[in-house]
Amino acid sequence: MGWSLAAAASGLAPVASAKSPKEPFFKGTGLPVGLQLYTLGEALRADLDGQLAQVAKIGYRTVELAGYLGRTPAELKAAFDKAGLACTSSHVQAKGGGADPSFADLDRVIADARVIGIKHIVMPMFAIPDHADMKPRPGDDRRAVLARLAAQITADDWKATADFLNAKAKVLKAAGLTTGYHNHNVEFAPVGGTTGLEILLKNTDPALVQFEMDAGWVVAAGADPFALMKAHPGRFKLMHVKDVKASTKPNFAFQQDPTEVGSGIIDWKTLLAASYAAGVRDYFVEQEPPFEKPRLEAIKISFDYLNRVVA
Repeated sequence: MGWSLAAAASGLAPVASAKSPKEPFFKGTGLPVGLQLYTLGEALRADLDGQLAQVAKIGYRTVELAGYLGRTPAELKAAFDKAGLACTSSHVQAKGGGADPSFADLDRVIADARVIGIKHIVMPMFAIPDHADMKPRPGDDRRAVLARLAAQITADDWKATADFLNAKAKVLKAAGLTTGYHNHNVEFAPVGGTTGLEILLKNTDPALVQFEMDAGWVVAAGADPFALMKAHPGRFKLMHVKDVKASTKPNFAFQQDPTEVGSGIIDWKTLLAASYAAGVRDYFVEQEPPFEKPRLEAIKISFDYLNRVVA
């Protein structure tokens, strides 16, 4: 990958920890292992109660939404309660256009969050500018369209996204909700002598906007999650616990070779402790397609690893 996780981690040592060194990380910190529900794909929409029951049986206790799955907030709340799960975070798109709420309708976002019990509202990617060409070309898949889109994002576009987040976060904070931004790997592409992520970090108010580090996408960009947290202490409050294979080639175009947590190249023993020391308190397992195993089996492998890992 062009950098060493172990070497990067040494820059943060010694890492403060609120637990005995002999205890598994999540038991020692008292934090639950969460799941980003995007990981389960269309099976979740087709069988919400059955899938959530399996998630809870594995041992997950918190979940993060990535859309309402064709349900109302009350239906989602009932399903989560039935499974014994708490939905503490939700990915909400910048602009509307679908059945799910967006940052364009904060009244609805706030009302829905109160019904479901959500605490964190996270924008899952940059706001798509009006000048962007999103027209599919022959042979395009979704990622090809996104990769072409990413190449069109300018420094001014990133600054506009930062301004957008600041404005929306003021409203959400007044309602008792936090506002976050979730990275992919496009945020690490060079632009105007810096990167999109650095523009977002520099131009968002730390009192209003926090970040959800997707560790897998950081690594897929060829970037260093340890250095990122060290350079911006306290800005990252949530994390997508996502692993990638050694075959992942650094890129800025939504490409990675995914695998279950603990089966890839990320040194989770070190990164979990470093992230906790840097202020992360909400952890959600997420895995990208394609899957080599059934999705429920994959999330169990990730959970079992995290449940026993000593960081």
